[in-house]
Amino acid sequence: MIYTGSCYCREIKYEVDLVSPDDARTSLCHCNNCKKFFGTPFGITTKINRKAYKVTAGKPKVHEADNGSGVLLHREFCDTCGSGMLEYGANAGEFIYFTYGTLDDPEKLPPKGEFFCRYRSSWMPEIPGIFHKQEIKE
Repeated sequence: MIYTGSCYCREIKYEVDLVSPDDARTSLCHCNNCKKFFGTPFGITTKINRKAYKVTAGKPKVHEADNGSGVLLHREFCDTCGSGMLEYGANAGEFIYFTYGTLDDPEKLPPKGEFFCRYRSSWMPEIPGIFHKQEIKE
């Protein structure tokens, strides 16, 4: 199955090629790093094997920095409109995490869980029917 996406200005476009939707894991993250990057009360990304992701138009700008815990975090974004496109840490192995809102049809890969729930904003309810982890590894 091919899933397509782009940045806000559509200068950068991509395809994700998955055998099944089960090969992807969309999740919300309530860590402070994601809140800052997304500019929202949580981040939402979809984890896939890096071989499944292909940029089909444009060239993302790359930013790398310590994520606050001593791990190098790699993020790509559109240099024209600023849309965040994907991220992965030094420990991600063969996986990347593309930003969910860049999908042309995000409903096809709904969230399966939430991470760092202990940092969830007090006004935000828990999403029913998905897993909830207080930390990344629990």
